[in-house]
Amino acid sequence: MFTTMRAAPLLCSALLLAGCASAPGSTTDKDRLEGFNRSMYKFNDTIDRAALKPVAKGYRKVTPSFVQAGVGNVLSNLEYPSTALNQFLQGKWGLGFRDTGRFLLNSTLGVAGLFDVATPVGLEKNDEDFGQTLAVWGVPSGPFLYLPLFGPSTLRDSSSLAVGWVTNPLEYTDLPWEAEWGVRGLGIVHGRSQLLPLDDTLQRTYDPYAFIRDAWLQQRKYNVFDGNLPPETLDEEFMEEGEDAEAAPPAQ
Repeated sequence: MFTTMRAAPLLCSALLLAGCASAPGSTTDKDRLEGFNRSMYKFNDTIDRAALKPVAKGYRKVTPSFVQAGVGNVLSNLEYPSTALNQFLQGKWGLGFRDTGRFLLNSTLGVAGLFDVATPVGLEKNDEDFGQTLAVWGVPSGPFLYLPLFGPSTLRDSSSLAVGWVTNPLEYTDLPWEAEWGVRGLGIVHGRSQLLPLDDTLQRTYDPYAFIRDAWLQQRKYNVFDGNLPPETLDEEFMEEGEDAEAAPPAQ
């Protein structure tokens, strides 16, 4: 009941805005807040090196791979109500019902999501969030933001944090707060452990911050268009690169 009540304003907004939006909102390539963003990157990197990365390494070392797979399945399943809701908000009714079926199947026969029994029967995994929904409604991304503790985002996409929180089933269970926060903490450690293989590549880059920013923005565009980037988007990127090259002073 509470989930429906909280989702009602979003559904009403979707009906109003969907009729006004003719194309997905643009995703910025500019970094107008670069000074702030770089300071937040350094802040996050310090915390990561001091605490999160060592814990993630220990988790990956002592936890059997099949247990890690089960943990990943459970955490993914907890995020799935948000995906299904955003499919509906974007007008993707067929995918919304399929994703709802996936969540119910994995939550029951899959033992609270421990096992992924939906994929083998054709209910493939999708990933949608409220930032993507706003983009579909035509809302531009606003400036790129590197958020403390949460990492790369934009002004538009940061809204996903709040919506993802209120649609997480943990908010509507009778678990003690210690258990709920334990699951959320495990999710952070598990997620970081999945990124450990990329650390060496990141450290070899000339500018790790710029590498993360550019990779994240490109991936975000890909997600907003569900992998089907229109030709005009690619043309705009090439034009922007050409304009930047023309604006740069000639080498001496």
